[in-house]
Amino acid sequence: MRDHTFIFSDLVGFTALTEANGDERAAELALDFYERVRTMLPDHCAEEVKTIGDAVMLRCDDPELAVRLGLRMVSGLEAVPGFPPVRVGMHTGPAVCRDADWYGATVNVAARLCAAAGGGEVLVGEATLKAAGRMRKVRVTERRLHWLKNVTEPIPARLAIERPCPEGPAFLRPLLPGARRVVSS
Repeated sequence: MRDHTFIFSDLVGFTALTEANGDERAAELALDFYERVRTMLPDHCAEEVKTIGDAVMLRCDDPELAVRLGLRMVSGLEAVPGFPPVRVGMHTGPAVCRDADWYGATVNVAARLCAAAGGGEVLVGEATLKAAGRMRKVRVTERRLHWLKNVTEPIPARLAIERPCPEGPAFLRPLLPGARRVVSS
């Protein structure tokens, strides 16, 4: 059985938002969320599995692209004025597909990691990070064990964070110790 990376994302505070603004506004917001996420999928070789209330479940063959998608979802939606924060959880491993849906422990862990993430966070299972390898412009926090609901063993995971590009042209950036600047004309 081959590995897949599953991504769950939802809107933080959706229940309170529904209570405050009503069902119609909440439904519109959820549909807007889905559409915004769908536009990101082709660039990351990801597919939508399903939507559930204010959440979306995605599958990706490439763990690195999955991490980048999670980061893009958070940063892209943070940039939308008035849009509630999203959280993302993902995990990589085997799963089975039945009637266009996916099942298995990997799927369950990805969903639980999403629930454990805070607003604006991308919580990535250690299995995903190992499968993704070293990623440019992405840093991860210290490994932490997460005791997830209905999962018997703690799951190691880390937060993924976009590493911003250095500001300004290369010739203005400081040199690393021992490096020489080469100027060509």
